[in-house]
Amino acid sequence: MQNPARRGSTLVIRGEITAQEALTIAGQVDGTIDVAGHIVTVEQGAFVAADISAAAIVVCGKVDGTLAAATRIHLQAGAEVKGDLNTPRLAVED
Repeated sequence: MQNPARRGSTLVIRGEITAQEALTIAGQVDGTIDVAGHIVTVEQGAFVAADISAAAIVVCGKVDGTLAAATRIHLQAGAEVKGDLNTPRLAVED
């Protein structure tokens, strides 16, 4: 299995991210994220002001935007999401 692409904790990206591999975000992203067929993980301490589209989405940090996942969205304890969720399966930890 391939390691996911990782965006570091001090990195700020503004614009559109499109990938054909798993993506882990530790910093800040403003814009849109499209990772068809793979998972997007927003790590604890990360902030994403973007719409995210992926096969699956795991949120540990903060997201302000629409989340659209083909299979599932997993909100881990401490996650903060402001926006719409579109997925067939939703898991929420407390």
